[in-house]
Formats: sequence, C-alpha cells, structure tokens
Amino acid sequence: MSDHTHPTGPPSDEDADAGGAWDLLLAGGDLLDPGGGRSGAYDVAVRHGRIAAVAPRLPRRRAAEVIELAGRLVTPGLVDLHTHVHPGATYWGIHPDPVAWRSGVTTWVDAGSAGAYGFPAFAASSAGYAVRVPALLNISAVGLVARVGEARELANCDVDLAVATVRAHPGRIVGFKVRMDRHNVGANGLDPLRRAVEAADACGLPVMVHIGAAPPSVAQLLPLLRPGDIITHCASGIAAGVDGFHPAAKEAYQAGVRFDLGHGSGGFAFDVLEAQLAAGMPPHAVSTDLHARSLHGPVFDLPTTMAKLLAVGMSLPQVVAAASAGPARLLGLPDGTGTLAVGAPADLAVFTVEPVRHEVVDVHGQRRHAPLRLVNELTYRAGRPLPPRLPEPVPPWIPLTDTQRAALARRARAVRQLLVPPLVGPDGLAEQFPRHGG
Repeated sequence: MSDHTHPTGPPSDEDADAGGAWDLLLAGGDLLDPGGGRSGAYDVAVRHGRIAAVAPRLPRRRAAEVIELAGRLVTPGLVDLHTHVHPGATYWGIHPDPVAWRSGVTTWVDAGSAGAYGFPAFAASSAGYAVRVPALLNISAVGLVARVGEARELANCDVDLAVATVRAHPGRIVGFKVRMDRHNVGANGLDPLRRAVEAADACGLPVMVHIGAAPPSVAQLLPLLRPGDIITHCASGIAAGVDGFHPAAKEAYQAGVRFDLGHGSGGFAFDVLEAQLAAGMPPHAVSTDLHARSLHGPVFDLPTTMAKLLAVGMSLPQVVAAASAGPARLLGLPDGTGTLAVGAPADLAVFTVEPVRHEVVDVHGQRRHAPLRLVNELTYRAGRPLPPRLPEPVPPWIPLTDTQRAALARRARAVRQLLVPPLVGPDGLAEQFPRHGG
C-alpha cells in the first residue's frame, strides 16, 4: 500500500509546524478520533514515534513512507481496560502480542493478574511485550495464580504491602483490582474491597471492582465506591440476578462510579446491557476481559466485542470512544494515550469496515445482530507496525468444546499449509553472491 507520489496544493498549518521530514504518512483514510475531536478525511503524519501532524491533506513529499488508506477507517490504537496477560504465571494469562497485531489494541490494561508478591516478575515480563501494559495491582498479594479464591485469606489483602508495591513501581501501576464475589472473598464479605479502597486512597488511584455471584451483592458494595472507581462486568447477568440491575447501580453511575463492560466468559448479558442503555447508562469503557478462557470464545477480541455494542444500538463513534479515549481517561493514562492529538504516541489502528449484518452472542447464548464488522488491517505501536505473531498453545486446564478444539486444529493445519511451502519459486529469487566478478 506504499505510495510516494506528491500531491498538489500548499502545505497545511499543521505541516508547517511539524518540524522536518516525517517517518510515515497515513494518507486518505477516514479518521475517527473521538478523544481528539476529529472525524472525517484526515491524513496522519508520524515522526519519531509520535503524531506530528493531522490535517485533511498533507504533502506526501515530506514523508519517507506513505501508506494509502482510501476507504479504510483509522482510529487511535485501541485501549482495552480489562485484560489478563502474564501467561505461565497465572491461571488466566495470555500473551497479548499475537492478538494485538490483528485487532488494533495497542494498550492492554492488565486487571489484577499480579499482586504484591508477584508484581516484580509481572513488570519484568510485561516490559518485553510489543504493546503497552499499564497494570491494576490485585489487592490480594497472591494475584490470580488460581481460578478463584485469592481473597479468601484476608491476610493476603495487605494494605501496607500493596501501597509499598505501588511506590516501588512508579508509573507502572495505575489502579487496584479486587474480585468481589462469593467464589473469591469467601467469608470475608466486603473486607477485601474496604482494603482495596484504603490502599487506593493512600496512592491516589482508582479501584476496579469485579462483580459476580453474591454475596456480597452489588447493592452492598456500591456504597464503598468513590467517584472514579470502576465497576467491571457492569452488564453481568450473574451479578444482576433475576431482577435485572439494581436501582442502586443507577445512583452510583450518576454519582461518578464508572461502568466497564468487561465481557469475559461470564460477565456480559445483552438483556442487562439493554436495560442499562434504556436507563441512560451506557458503559464508560468497552473492554474484553480477554484471558485464556475467553480468547477462543465468547470474546475473541476487542473489535468483536465492539460489534456487540453496535448490535444494541450504540453508534460507531460512541463505541470507538469507549475503546480508546474513554478508558485512557478513566485511568489517567499518560501522553495522550487513546487519541491522535499532535504529540501523542503514534499508536494507530486501521480497519476495513464491512457493512455485513452478522450474528453476535453474549456469555449466556443470547443473540443479537451487529450492523457491521471491523476487520483490522494494520496496527501501529509508536509509529511501527506490529509484526505478525502466531497464537500461543491453549493451556491444558482451559475447558474447550469439541467445536472449539476442531476449529483450533483446522487453524493449525491452515497455518502449516501456508508456511511449509517455499515462500517463492525460482523466478522470485536473485543471486545474492555472484559466482564470478566483483
């Protein structure tokens, strides 16, 4: 898609301020940047890993590389507010890079995979990922090494240790995470949440609260939350029970508690979300809760999750905002994360928008129809395209249906068939070391 032709017309004001040649110009795309307040036909120039200029028409002659994107949608690199990385050290963790390069997600907020005991190892491993991985520290020092139960031993929820961990890793930890359902807190009730809020108060950070099977109920825990704290799995059918979402949820929403979708393998029901939308409570963030049990369905990736929000009537600008600037704003992520403002990191996603009505499903088998599909074509992190990565093997403890196993086997065969034959034939080669002459 590269092109090095020079358009006619004078340079824009943004170009005049760009300061030298650009490394990359994404030209001719349909930009959708809710956080930056831009929508429509804009070119985006990149220099030294940051956005250098954004304007309807920028001179191609200024760029070392030009990518023509006519007919494509260009957004900021997506920000997924709820993910689980750190494979090999946790029950839930996956490697982000094999998903990121094909989904447009450049910022993966890890939602509590590590607590204080394991955070140094988490910090070391996540530093090697191609994507950005800000972290929420689990208030339980053991983190998510098992499927459930990290807060059943209250001594693991050590406030002083959690605060010390945040201070030992400045800039890496952007909030706290606590899972508040009967499987994780046992007989400790609201105490793990109280301790998470205490630690968050000491550090000036928000708390993300996982809701699920009571006790404690959502109505019991909401009074402990502060404006800016985050309820994840906000449209959980398990947490809502048979009565739908509790009226206290709307009061908390209006008081400044933030709602995150947190799809996951058990945290999202269409009927609950639709009731919240009808009550004027759209989620502030659209996240996947992508982990080893949701990666192969029902979540798959963030663009698929975004399509489910389109299926219940949210607009594309609303959904892109809730998957970019919205989550970045909730956590105070630095440097213009989630926008394409000049000076922000050059994290970008390029999609083909396929106007294909297709069926989507929640975690309980309820089905809806999305009006379009977002197909990622390119993902840039700091101005460089993320390279393709093969998927990681599925851990042996992850339950899969026979259909999922068969699909994984077909995919493995297809990849093998693609990679085993020689890349090109004899006519596609050149003599690299001539037999005769210089």
